[in-house]
Amino acid sequence: MPVQWAGLSPELLLTVDRSSGEQLRVQLERQLRDAIRTGRLREDERLPSSRGLARTLGLSRGLVQDCYAQLQAEGYLVTRVGSATRVAPCAQPPAPPAPTPDPEPPRLIADFRHGVPDLASFPRADWLWAIREAARRMPTADLDYGDPRGSQALRTVLAAYLRRVRAAAADPGHTLVCSGYAQGLGLTLQVLARTGVRAVAYEDPGSPATVTACARAAGLTPVPVPVDAHGIDVRALDATGARAVIVTPAHQWPTGVVLAPERRQALLAWARRRDAYVIEDDYDAEFRYDREPVGALQGLATDRVISIGTVSKSLAPALRIGWLLCPPALSAPLTELKHIADRGTPTLDQLALALLIESGRYDRHLRRMRATYTARRTALVAALATHAPRVRLTGLAAGFHAVAHLPDGTGEGRVLTESLSRRVGLYGMSACRASRAPDPPQLVLGFGDVPERAITEGIATVADLLDGRR
Repeated sequence: MPVQWAGLSPELLLTVDRSSGEQLRVQLERQLRDAIRTGRLREDERLPSSRGLARTLGLSRGLVQDCYAQLQAEGYLVTRVGSATRVAPCAQPPAPPAPTPDPEPPRLIADFRHGVPDLASFPRADWLWAIREAARRMPTADLDYGDPRGSQALRTVLAAYLRRVRAAAADPGHTLVCSGYAQGLGLTLQVLARTGVRAVAYEDPGSPATVTACARAAGLTPVPVPVDAHGIDVRALDATGARAVIVTPAHQWPTGVVLAPERRQALLAWARRRDAYVIEDDYDAEFRYDREPVGALQGLATDRVISIGTVSKSLAPALRIGWLLCPPALSAPLTELKHIADRGTPTLDQLALALLIESGRYDRHLRRMRATYTARRTALVAALATHAPRVRLTGLAAGFHAVAHLPDGTGEGRVLTESLSRRVGLYGMSACRASRAPDPPQLVLGFGDVPERAITEGIATVADLLDGRR
């Protein structure tokens, strides 16, 4: 199907050379034939009106009409009364047969993909309200490139919000709006490389693929550091010689443990002693259930902690809005790199987010989602208790994923393959380990984007695989 252009006369790039000696009508006919033969103009696609094309090329309308009439006689164009001139159905050579598309994967009963919020619950009405209101209130000057740190309005609202709910020491002047976590991490590592950092440590298990890609792009060596029941092993971190580390202290990804108070103090002491920086990934701290909230690490050491947050988990990944709380010494170089990278994150979306937070709609959405994820967590616990009681769950105190500990001897790869053949998507802990080791056998079960009924049906379908009956 051709694109049906709206408007009185679609534009078409053609040129005429009055100094070539070739008749103008011949030039126009040749270019239109070529455009149709090569597929630049597709079957049934509408051409500009003779009046519009004549005006664009500085020709007489009669010349263009004669050209159209000639091409119609040759079978390239068709004209109907009361309709525009269009490319004839048989004017182009038959296209080569299209390659056979790959068969679509079967629709899953349940896809326990982690890191994805409930996409169907995105607050569309509130977001549309915020976009309209932001566009209505937006000063004309804000349509320019603006401050590469981001909208002053959003930075001010974000700083107040993060001080209130995360106990962060947020300053609008040292807050940088970015396009999601990956960009924020990439900018941070590039700036640290300029200061002489050569290696960046990260939690193991953690996010080896993301960290490795960003580290290598910045010219840094990624170094895994083990995590235990109290969080990252600071003694092992000290032994690496790294001067930067990426941590998830409020809810460790993916084990779900909280960085213990003594480890928090030891980590900050390490940063001061080593002249190092801690990169805090505050990825899903809004969603907690069975414990008291844990404040941001950044609030304890603003000069040593770069905190990265986004709305990817609280709203939707598609918004691509995040932020950095920058140490004062790194604020200027981070802003410079952001300016070079993209001249700033889209301002209208920033203003809409500021309004969403300031109006209370953001808090209301989070309260609603906490109730949704609590119900789904309960459904997951109940389904495993009923259908696969040998599977132990951990990491449920916050977020919307859990770790399923499978019986010893269970083959992770076999479980993943056979579950997919039963139309259930499962994901192994091995992808989160630097070594990619499949033992001990564990799954990371995301329940954020899986309805309760699908959770129950999905677990029942693969129960025998999970608790070692097969």
